[in-house]
Amino acid sequence: MTIVLTNDDGIDAPGIMALRQALNGRAAAIVAPEQPLSGCSHQINRGGPITIGARHCDEYAIGGTPADCTRVALSHLYPQAQWLLSGINAGGNLGADIHVSGTVAAVREAALLRIPGIALSHYIHRGRPIDWTLAIRLATKVLERLLAHPPKAGQFWNVNLPHLTMADPEPELVFCPLCTQPLPTDFVVEGDQFHYVGDYSQRRYDPDSDVAVCFGGQISVTPIHLW
Repeated sequence: MTIVLTNDDGIDAPGIMALRQALNGRAAAIVAPEQPLSGCSHQINRGGPITIGARHCDEYAIGGTPADCTRVALSHLYPQAQWLLSGINAGGNLGADIHVSGTVAAVREAALLRIPGIALSHYIHRGRPIDWTLAIRLATKVLERLLAHPPKAGQFWNVNLPHLTMADPEPELVFCPLCTQPLPTDFVVEGDQFHYVGDYSQRRYDPDSDVAVCFGGQISVTPIHLW
């Protein structure tokens, strides 16, 4: 099985290395943006050149967006790929986040190309650092389950890891719907400048949605349907 890994935090981000470790030795190639592009959504190159920088065996830094990385990987570098995984994003991609997330866009593009995919993100609670050793363990648990159950055509998995410590109880995988509530839009205006000041951890959420599950200390797993 050939698996392609990408992200929107950039090829040097710790999350993508954690994702590779979580695969427990499965064959995987990294095709990721050469620089951080968090929040770039589903932007794609509109006709200019896309640089393909070969770093090591099966590792490429791409001069484009996460969706560009998916296109380059699945159409050129690894057309035989059977899965595309994106992450582990440093920050949650819950509910309305999926519409602005580059992490999720990479997997959405794979679904459009008829390749199954999983977007993995790690919620950050109030600026606390991520314990990547713990994140690897949780991601391994997720991948062991989901790689055995490919999504249907036109779907992909969106996964969010809760922000736990080693002392917390082992989280469960909870299959749940996407939250329908908007992101916080609290703001202040200073002169002619508008600033968002909303607290992500205080966002509104639907009961039993992915936000509720992840904030409650469990691993949220949401099937996203394109058709």
